[in-house]
Amino acid sequence: MAIQSFFIRTALASTVAFAAIGLLSPADSFAAAPQVRTQAPGFYRLMLGSFEITALNDGTADFPMEKLLLDAKLGEVEKAFARSFLKLPVETSVNQFLINTTTKLVLVDAGAGDLYGPTLGHMLANLRAAGYEPEEVDAVLITHLHGDHIGGLSRDGKMTFPNATVYVDQKDVSYWLNESNEAGAPEAVRGNFHADRAAMGFYLAANRLKPFTGDTVIFPGIKAVESPGHTPGHVFYQIESEGQKLMLWGDLVHAAAVQFADPAVAIQWDSDPKQAALTREKAFADAAQNGYWIAGAHLPFPSFGHVRAEGEGYVYVPINYTMNRPSN
Repeated sequence: MAIQSFFIRTALASTVAFAAIGLLSPADSFAAAPQVRTQAPGFYRLMLGSFEITALNDGTADFPMEKLLLDAKLGEVEKAFARSFLKLPVETSVNQFLINTTTKLVLVDAGAGDLYGPTLGHMLANLRAAGYEPEEVDAVLITHLHGDHIGGLSRDGKMTFPNATVYVDQKDVSYWLNESNEAGAPEAVRGNFHADRAAMGFYLAANRLKPFTGDTVIFPGIKAVESPGHTPGHVFYQIESEGQKLMLWGDLVHAAAVQFADPAVAIQWDSDPKQAALTREKAFADAAQNGYWIAGAHLPFPSFGHVRAEGEGYVYVPINYTMNRPSN
């Protein structure tokens, strides 16, 4: 032991001496570690009563909000995002939500798949990172038939979720799966027709597409709620367990920095901008008054939060990060 201590003391003394004369420095002692430059897997859990809700991130896409938002005052969009320390185009989340009721595994929206390039299409990897396999999913509930919500339904020429039934409002099925509507649709959304036919075709052929009409209980604790405007059949999904409530908003909000303060601001992807604004105002007011959880497809991941009324508008209050899977 004495010999070992002697060598340790000698080595330390030598290191100090070399450092003193500039022959050895911490920078010379260790190779620089390479930067990793990737994030952790995109999933986050919320316990809602006895339901486990897992937010899944499909990735992000840059949205030029100054061009996309309608009826916003000139320059106000840029100012609103600058106040939130965001630059335009703004990097925007595309989120999905997995609900484990203990008897059913239910996915709300399916992400973009390979429709929009490499920054999206990560839902399946994050589903697996969260501890689940696509074969375990019993049902996929679609808020509306836009490509970034249905592209992930198929992969490599087959169903991504081979054991799942897909649920979607009949009004969206009637509109988006009818080729005769394509020519008259706004150019900004026309590509959704082909995407819908490609992604939904496998489920149609397997008799696994189940349209519903209006407010509909899909499973115990999971209810579709009509919320038209963004598309003809756009719906929210109301999730309730043991007195707790979460409203999954789909595409009610695209630009949190602008639309919470002014719900009247629509986006060019809305099929009926005036109706979309009315739906948004009603949803904000109800969430602020009743204090339940909300989440959205394009709110910053993981998007769980609450709404607070402030002045003539509203404020989005994101969830406080926890390692303990909260139940509120």
